[in-house]
Amino acid sequence: MELRNRSAFHDYYFETTYIAGMVLVGTEVKSIRTGKVSFNDAYCLFEKGELYVKNLHISEYAYGTTQKHAPSQERKLLLHKKELRKLESKIKEKGYTIIPLKIFFTEKNIAKLEIGLGKGKKVHDKRDSIKKREVERDIKRYLK
Repeated sequence: MELRNRSAFHDYYFETTYIAGMVLVGTEVKSIRTGKVSFNDAYCLFEKGELYVKNLHISEYAYGTTQKHAPSQERKLLLHKKELRKLESKIKEKGYTIIPLKIFFTEKNIAKLEIGLGKGKKVHDKRDSIKKREVERDIKRYLK
């Protein structure tokens, strides 16, 4: 199962992507499995040399007991130090940001988050990407 941030590719150009582990509570994992995740306004930022994802809304698990989680809490991301240093140096440059792209489970049933280092698109760039997508769609229709 894979949950994607569809609006991210519309709003940003991505240079590189990384796959990070997440520190989660049991009920968060169960909510992710049921697909109760919203990427609206989600972003990543550094605090004391560690990377956190903010505004990633994972709904409360419906069948959870007393140990429920807060839906929009910060979640720590797990990356190698080398990757963290590289990302932190890029973030200090103007215009770069880290955006969560998708959540998926590995073969060992571990939840992972794919993050992308991106630069925001301007309005005319968004129009160009929409135009390209429509042209590709029309070409596929004519080829069928």
